[in-house]
Amino acid sequence: MLTFFTAEMKESKIYAIPARFRRVENLHILLWLIKDACWATSFRTLGVIMIVPTLTVAIVIAWQTRRMLSEFLHNLAVIFWISANCLWMVGEFFGWDEGKYGLRHMALIPFGIGLAILAYYYIILAPNPKFRESMQKKTNQILKEELAQGFARHGE
Repeated sequence: MLTFFTAEMKESKIYAIPARFRRVENLHILLWLIKDACWATSFRTLGVIMIVPTLTVAIVIAWQTRRMLSEFLHNLAVIFWISANCLWMVGEFFGWDEGKYGLRHMALIPFGIGLAILAYYYIILAPNPKFRESMQKKTNQILKEELAQGFARHGE
């Protein structure tokens, strides 16, 4: 999930994101569920069609978070996860998922890339206090900019 602002309140933190980002995330969930429902019910044509909007919105989400490395890396991992998921689905739909080079096994490549991205984040970046502090400052700045743009768009 996107986390664009953290404010200390006693012992817990509050996460806030721009509403336009939340709408895109919610749309992405809907598209992903439709794609996977098509997979589960063997609606091949619609399932394959749903790959395009599902991946496109995942890319948009990653693009929106490109200035925040922590969020960007998670969203990049999601792109690889969806890509792997789509390979597997297409393999099952068209009988290309069996054997040593079946798409189900090929899906391990993007799954592995996504896992490597997150391993890098959690093993190298996240434990570093300077990185965490930098990301918190960036998120606060980005939220302030988003709020200012929102006020400017609405003439406030």
